[in-house]
Amino acid sequence: MSAKSVTAKAADAPGRDGTTSKKGPQSSLWARFDHSVVPYILISPFFLLFIGFGIFPIVYSAIISFQSYRIESPAYRSGESVPQFTRRNVGLENYERVITSGDFLQALGNTFGLFILSAVPQLLFALFIASLLNRKLRMQSFYRVGILIPFITPIVASSIVFSVFFARDMGQANWVLSLFNVETTRGEGGTLTTFDGIDWRNQRWSAWLAIIIMINWKWTGYNALLYLAAMQSIPKDVYEAAALDGAGATRQLWSITVPMIRPMVIFTVVLSTIGSLQLFAEPVQFDPNPSLGEGGGVRHLWRTVAQLIWHTGWGAPKNFGMAGAMSWVLFVVVVVVAALNAYLTNKIGGRK
Repeated sequence: MSAKSVTAKAADAPGRDGTTSKKGPQSSLWARFDHSVVPYILISPFFLLFIGFGIFPIVYSAIISFQSYRIESPAYRSGESVPQFTRRNVGLENYERVITSGDFLQALGNTFGLFILSAVPQLLFALFIASLLNRKLRMQSFYRVGILIPFITPIVASSIVFSVFFARDMGQANWVLSLFNVETTRGEGGTLTTFDGIDWRNQRWSAWLAIIIMINWKWTGYNALLYLAAMQSIPKDVYEAAALDGAGATRQLWSITVPMIRPMVIFTVVLSTIGSLQLFAEPVQFDPNPSLGEGGGVRHLWRTVAQLIWHTGWGAPKNFGMAGAMSWVLFVVVVVVAALNAYLTNKIGGRK
């Protein structure tokens, strides 16, 4: 008896209920559809949303960055306000105006200043906290959850709290400083007087310091948990061997822990770079009147590039072409700086 006839008889053999089990073409077609098509249908919502809200805005902003695309003052027809659109190709004119614009260069300087002064101490402090939590402590879960509370707090809520905290007249920061009878100079061209409260929003250094504290308060705990997760994967016998050789806690941290969690360090450096160079929420919430002017205080002391892009695109007049060009310049800056930071971090870690 051939194998083909045996297979045919097995297919026609009666089942437990006495009926013949035989797969038809429709069942095999549905099986192929179930295995080949259904998985793509299930994941299609994500890709549709990603294309609609991720890919399309990127491509469209690149297109309008080469155009003069504005919404001018509205015209009135039959008593109704009708916006006036003007759109024409201008080539690289928008990019030339961006890189020579004093406002853009000032915003770029503010962005880099806030990035450097917030990211560096943030990651170092996160590493220190993670090294403490990696030890045997009582109530470890309590501490680990506690440092994550600032991260899960809504940014609007935390920014409002810090905005009140750094208020000039009734803020808690000035109240604490007044206990030490600090002397200061208020405003520009003022004289040295007894402490009367720092106007945190009227000087660049004070505004930057307040925003940096807001940023580090929110993100330090998150980065500390990332470092802690990486530290948990390091074998304990490595530390025991180092301790037998006479290495102290500080030596173990920089000679064992940091090199062995280098991939996570690079990840947090890149993540902090991208987030800091796109800083938007904290400076906006720190401004007491964000709807007035163009952001960053009366002299744009803390206005970032992201704020400038928003005001250029949605201010008056609405210049979407310039906003698109600024977005792409910022994108290039973020990619270059993030890649450079990752390279330097990897290089320094490799030497250790």
